[in-house]
Amino acid sequence: MTNRLRGILAPVVTPFDADLKPDARRFVQHCQWLVSQNAGLAFFGTNSEANSLSVNERIALLEALVSSGIDPAKMMPGTGCCALTDSVELTRRAVDAGCAGVLMLPPFFYKAVSEDGLFRSYSEIIQRVGNSRLRIYLYHIPPVAQVSISAGLIERLLKAYPGTVAGIKDSSGDWNNTEMLLKCFQSESFDVFCGSEVFLLQNMRGGGAGSITATGNVNPAMIHDLFVNWQQDDADEKQAKITGIRRAFEVIPLIASMKSVIAWKRNDPQWAEVRPPLMSAPKDKAEQLRGKLDEMGFQMQF
Repeated sequence: MTNRLRGILAPVVTPFDADLKPDARRFVQHCQWLVSQNAGLAFFGTNSEANSLSVNERIALLEALVSSGIDPAKMMPGTGCCALTDSVELTRRAVDAGCAGVLMLPPFFYKAVSEDGLFRSYSEIIQRVGNSRLRIYLYHIPPVAQVSISAGLIERLLKAYPGTVAGIKDSSGDWNNTEMLLKCFQSESFDVFCGSEVFLLQNMRGGGAGSITATGNVNPAMIHDLFVNWQQDDADEKQAKITGIRRAFEVIPLIASMKSVIAWKRNDPQWAEVRPPLMSAPKDKAEQLRGKLDEMGFQMQF
């Protein structure tokens, strides 16, 4: 796990079959398309419905993906769980598979936990995995997890585990927080990814590494284009276009909207399925989204 991940990564949405089981064939097919569009794979993130998947289900999908021939250097699976032993098992599997890094939520069930407790959790995982190839990208998403990764915690982890703690995904939705992370921590050994392409141009101008973003699932080429060409004169125009597409998807809960569009573009209704407690996009809302995207000239070329 020595390759440094940069660019656009998609928290890959998880397809389910009619029995609500993860569909490995559709999953691999979608990942292959994402890679062809220059996106990395941050599967088992929030938009992957990862916390609706068991550890064994995640391992099976990881194994299917590696067996498909996709380069593990493009992979950053999510391995942060509430249970310490689950996080250790998933992280160890990712390291053994040769993944370039892991995206790690803090344990999120108990709220108002101390910085000492969070440091101890990450420390235990690192020590129990016990592999110098491990690269952890911290996952800061307080709107969902309601457990924050503070600057103080990052400082402690970098001091204790330099090189192993390799970066952070900031899904706070607060540019001021991302800007603080860039100024305080972005370096040759620690990368800051914004959690939405809405902030991509700002993140690149601040020295960031790219974006790990939900709508990388459906608009990877345009987002990647901005990542590559952020210094060009038309960068603000490109940012406005990808932000507009992102906002269109957000009219419906994001996971349901993305899956409905993938189902539409692939002519595969099963793709629209989500696992409870989530609900698929209502038919009328999905049709409205399609109309809006058509007006915007949105394309997904398979």
